[in-house]
Amino acid sequence: MKKKLIHIIKFLIFFSISCFLFWYVYRGQNTSELIFTLKNEVNYYWILLSLFFGLLSHISRTIRWNMLIESLGKKPRTINTFLAVMVGYFANLALPRMGEISRCGLISKYEKISFSKLVGTVVLERVLDIIMLIVFLIIALSTQFSVISHFFSNNPEVSRKLSNIFASANTLYVIAGISILIWLLRKKFKNTLVFKKIDQTLSNFMDGFRAIKQLDNKWTFAFHTVFIWIMYYLMTYICFFSFGFTSNLPAIAGLTVFVMGSFGMVAPVQGGIGAWHFMVIGTLLVYLPEVTNIETMSKSFALVVHGAQTAMIIILGALSVILLPIANRNHTKLIKSEI
Repeated sequence: MKKKLIHIIKFLIFFSISCFLFWYVYRGQNTSELIFTLKNEVNYYWILLSLFFGLLSHISRTIRWNMLIESLGKKPRTINTFLAVMVGYFANLALPRMGEISRCGLISKYEKISFSKLVGTVVLERVLDIIMLIVFLIIALSTQFSVISHFFSNNPEVSRKLSNIFASANTLYVIAGISILIWLLRKKFKNTLVFKKIDQTLSNFMDGFRAIKQLDNKWTFAFHTVFIWIMYYLMTYICFFSFGFTSNLPAIAGLTVFVMGSFGMVAPVQGGIGAWHFMVIGTLLVYLPEVTNIETMSKSFALVVHGAQTAMIIILGALSVILLPIANRNHTKLIKSEI
């Protein structure tokens, strides 16, 4: 009961932040203008095509995660991995970063694989995602530096927050302090049951994190790592053709909008709600200041693109929650009989 209450409180806190950010971005917006734009000036064919690229990215992520798990000597069913990944995205709409834990828990439950090893593989995935985001950021900075610097000059509060994040070393001090304390006391608690349990969990986690070393085909793994992020980029760029005011922007502009939006997605709010909109709208305002009614058009773009992607996650995630136990009905019985 207490655990559920904590989850509810966390959800309400993050949801409140999301609502505030969304209100902050769309405050003062003429609703009738927005509705008119959504009804008459959007080619939804391109939006649907962007969702297809999104689906390809989810399938590729499924295959990549399966490769990591298989390198641990396990062979989960692809359908289970895909459904778990989609449930993970769905869970992130409830609580940020909850999805990583959820999908590990589901695979651990249905495939009988160590939960801590699975967490290690997911942490490795996140490290690779950060590396890919940095690569895309470097490309954007090297080609569109004036646009990005203009964005931050228009939004000094974003610059201050990013500076505080990078300047603050408190988190590192805490981690270093805990690590030193554990190292100093390791002999004293070495033979205790709690220490052994923690040590085993950490060992399993590191096995998962080091899974990349045991990969049979590292080039295929690298391909999927790049492919996932190219699909993410295309999800944003292809939507440029849905609106007349963005249809003539070059592909590199799409990359810049995608990168800026990605920083909004990593904000501690459900599904980047509000934060993603703010970053994308602000970037489009820099690119197209001369367009008539640009603020309404940019807000329409952000609303449609993010709304479509979120709708896909909700639909596929909800279906995955339903299908997982159905897909594993006979599989679970088979595992139990073998045990």
